[in-house]
Amino acid sequence: MSLHLRPAIEIPPETRRVALAAFPHGTLCLQLAEHFGALYADERFADLFPRRGQPAEAPGRLAWVIVLQFIENLSDRAAADAVRSRLDWKYLLGLELTDPGFDHTVLSEFRARLVKKQADQRLLDDLLQHLHEQGLLKAGGRQRTDSTHVLAAVRDVNRLERVGETLRAALNSLAVVAPEWLGALAPSAWYERYSHRVENYHLPKTDEARQEWAATIGADGQCLLKAIEGAPEPDWLGKIPAVQVLRRVWAEQYVEHDGRLVWRTVEQMSSPAEMTNSPYDPEARYSTKRCVNWVGYKVHLTETCEATRPHLIVNVETTPATTPDDVMVAVIHASLAKRDWLPSEHLVDAGYTSARVLLESQREHQVSLVGPVAEDPSWQARAATGFDKAHFQVDWVNQIVTCPCGKQSRSWTAKTTVPGVIAEARFSAKNCTPCPQRAQCTKAKKEPRIIGLQAQDEYEVLQKQREAQKTAAFDQQYALRAGVESTHAQAIRRSGLRQCRYIGQAKTHLQHLVTAVAINLIRVGEWLAGTPLAPTRCSRFAALQGAR
Repeated sequence: MSLHLRPAIEIPPETRRVALAAFPHGTLCLQLAEHFGALYADERFADLFPRRGQPAEAPGRLAWVIVLQFIENLSDRAAADAVRSRLDWKYLLGLELTDPGFDHTVLSEFRARLVKKQADQRLLDDLLQHLHEQGLLKAGGRQRTDSTHVLAAVRDVNRLERVGETLRAALNSLAVVAPEWLGALAPSAWYERYSHRVENYHLPKTDEARQEWAATIGADGQCLLKAIEGAPEPDWLGKIPAVQVLRRVWAEQYVEHDGRLVWRTVEQMSSPAEMTNSPYDPEARYSTKRCVNWVGYKVHLTETCEATRPHLIVNVETTPATTPDDVMVAVIHASLAKRDWLPSEHLVDAGYTSARVLLESQREHQVSLVGPVAEDPSWQARAATGFDKAHFQVDWVNQIVTCPCGKQSRSWTAKTTVPGVIAEARFSAKNCTPCPQRAQCTKAKKEPRIIGLQAQDEYEVLQKQREAQKTAAFDQQYALRAGVESTHAQAIRRSGLRQCRYIGQAKTHLQHLVTAVAINLIRVGEWLAGTPLAPTRCSRFAALQGAR
């Protein structure tokens, strides 16, 4: 398909007349047409299309349809039907009342073009720039970030189902690209085992029978992989994605013993977070957070939180479920800096903070990261009367540590075996052993106290932050961060953020970006209409306290 550039969207007179008569008080679509009608121009997506071919649907309109689809949480088919039948949609898209719309598969093709050219970020950036020009968004100020889990669009399977489905997926792919080759190779037993979905309900129930079944599947997969290696064109067959997943899953699940593949024991297996969980979405990962276990991804939403402007999502990051939150702060700040949306103050929870991250945020981007750091995990810190590191004075120049009783350390030794610890300060046994405060300092029977130290700047910022977060001023400053939880709730409820619509991290990221655009437009619409923010919910019983 080729792109034939068309003039800016204009609402046909008849469409305008009928829509205004039908909705005298307006709707969200009519309001968006008034303030954002020219937001997505065809020229912005011209590089996604070739110069020759049949005329494509106007990409500016398709961008709007995708956004409206997420505003109302519709499927592709339902969104295409809405273009044909919804008066308010025709008004926003600038279509005649008699316009028949397009086939729903056009939306999937357009999304694929956006992902392939990495142009999906434009959907959010164009909106943010437009809001900036209208005075509804500015750089600097306060922003807040939090992550939430996202479930992959695949079913949960056990080990036996996983290997069976992986082999079945590979066979299905080969049946499309090399049917004659596969037909000559596959024995009749394979058709019986892998023609239908592998489900635990139909699998053996006893442990011994399940072990045998696993060995049978392993042997079948090994046979297929060896046949691919010996095929006339092994490089071509071996590069099929489903075959690559098959090879990886077999390495994760099986080990060769006496010339036969058998299950790996739990001790022989990698961490569940590193393993492939589904052949249909090999990028999805297993993770757990507190009491939640899931297979899929995580999304990090960063939004503004100024009292005088609408709260708008300015950055979206999608990661595998296993990616720690604290490594994302640098990524988020780099993305914001590239687009000139860096805040001066960034509110995050404890998952994002560490001494290193606090320092790097200030040093590299001049962003003050506000959030609680982890408390000292030592038993001395947990005990009400114990002497933790905060009770010791460190002289970094002379490399001497002084204990609460005034005794100085005997040695300062470079330490590299413990992650994050660069030195150990050891006290003298003649000072520690007879000390009347020894029980508050160490539980060792004979050894003196040893203090592990980070780099000076990390140590000092960590101790400073631990003291600051005990104050009422920090609680008041940090309380604003909780509002990002409502953004997650709104995106989950309104646009289905919790569940992947598509397969793979790239397409899932597109889903999250469009969700951010949808939430921003909903919030701007409410802001322009003068709708106040909903108050924090309060139970009737809790309200009694304020009434007393």
